[in-house]
Amino acid sequence: MLTNLLQVALGGALGASARYLTNVTATRLFGHGFPWGTVIVNIAGSFLMGVLVVVLVRRGGNEFAPLLMTGILGGYTTFSAFSLDAFTLYERGEIWLAAAYVAGTLVVGLAAIVAGILATRALMA
Repeated sequence: MLTNLLQVALGGALGASARYLTNVTATRLFGHGFPWGTVIVNIAGSFLMGVLVVVLVRRGGNEFAPLLMTGILGGYTTFSAFSLDAFTLYERGEIWLAAAYVAGTLVVGLAAIVAGILATRALMA
């Protein structure tokens, strides 16, 4: 348990640092007009999650999952975990549940950020 926690903590620090550097680089290259860094991170993270799922299962490296998947990719982007969860539901044949998960997460997530912004603005006015 402690070993897994340390792997996640180390990986999270590495992933968050990589996300920061990706965002800084993207902003320098493309400017502030569009969140290219976030797009790059989400797509790259999802692709890498797909690669890791297959490699770790086929090579028997599941002991590295806490470091690589939860830690590094979780710190890099939680969108990769979201993508994996949605695909797993789909692959299990739970297509409607996968669709509900995707739609629900997006709708409720957007509603939550709006609620958080509006509530905080009201409290700080």
